Order: sequence, then C-alpha cells, then structure tokens
Amino acid sequence: MSLLKCVIFDMDGTLTQTNRLIFDAFNYIALRYEGKKYTEAEITAMFGPPEEGALVAIVGRERIEQVMKEYLEFYRTKHNDLAQLYPGIKDVVSDLKTRGVHVALFTGKGIDTTTITMEEFGLTPYFDYVVTGSDVVNHKPSGDGIQKIMKHFGLQADEVLMVGDSVADVKASHGAGVKIAAVLWDSYSKEKVLQMRTDYVFHDVREFSEWLRGQFD
Repeated sequence: MSLLKCVIFDMDGTLTQTNRLIFDAFNYIALRYEGKKYTEAEITAMFGPPEEGALVAIVGRERIEQVMKEYLEFYRTKHNDLAQLYPGIKDVVSDLKTRGVHVALFTGKGIDTTTITMEEFGLTPYFDYVVTGSDVVNHKPSGDGIQKIMKHFGLQADEVLMVGDSVADVKASHGAGVKIAAVLWDSYSKEKVLQMRTDYVFHDVREFSEWLRGQFD
C-alpha cells in the first residue's frame, strides 16, 4: 500500500477497550427503567446507530433526553474505571501523524461518548477528522462515513485503509471500496469477521504496528 495517505480507525474494540463500559452503561439504564439486564449479545445486536437509537427502544422517545443525560453521566463517571486504551495504540497513531498520513476516526458511537473517550485518553490531538454516528444518516455497516472522510481529504479509495474489529467495519469498507485491516485483539465478533473477506488480519497491536511501519520503510 505505497499510496497510503489516510488511515481510518474504528474506536471501540480497535483503539479502546470500552466494551465493558458500554455494556455496564447500557444495563445501568435498563435496570433503572425496565428492571432487567441485557446480555452482551443482545446489546451488541443493537449496535449500529448511536446510543440514542438503542435506548429509545427501551425507554421510549418521550424519555430519551433525560435518559441520555443519565447514560452520559454514568459513562463519564465510570469511564476510567471500566475502559482503557490498548497498549501501543497511541504510538501507532502518533507514528502515522509524524509521517504526514491523515488519521481519521469513523465510529458508530454518538458524538458525546466519542468526545468523552477521546478527551479522557488524550486522543484528540492525533486525529485530523472525526465522523461519529451522529454525523451520518446511514450508519455502519454503510460505508457513508468512510466516503465522507475521503471527500474531506480529497482521496481515492486506493489511498485509504480502514482499521476495525467488527462485521460492520468490514461491510462498511467493502461498501466504500477501501481496504480493511481487521484487528481482532478484542473483537466481540472475531469468529464472524474471520469468515469474511478481509485484506489484512491482525491479532495484536504490535503485529499491526510492525506491518504498518513496513508500508513506509
């Protein structure tokens, strides 16, 4: 990939180990408003639209404003107890920035939770452009977010690499016509991703980092 000019990262499960935080925040609301907890599989099945989309199905649209305030308060308060940045990831994005490669984020998360995580982990300075689930009409697995990033930088598909851990990331890459690096160091859908057509597969951050540096050396 000698033409690589932009690397687009997913967030949850790719840059950040945030699944526990997401599951606990979701069930915090479910217990308060429904008196029940959802399994991890049930929660991940609701992924795609931002958090509001999943929570509306539980609490109803008339209560969603108040519920989102409570969700975000839990998310912010518990963030650093339940989430972490994958070791070595900040070095990866920093190295790309040093090389003059555009670093972008395309996540299905809403703008508020995305901002909390980026600020808490000090990621904001490393990203040139961010597209969240709040910024697109068609959410993952649509490739619209990737195309939005390509348009922003004036890039062609063969100049871009998407890095993600989910089935939706792979489908979004296919839809946008860009190559996909499936990173499976914490993927909740690892087995499904392995059955899909991917361009590259990596099982730990070091392996991915070494390969990425090799694209420029």
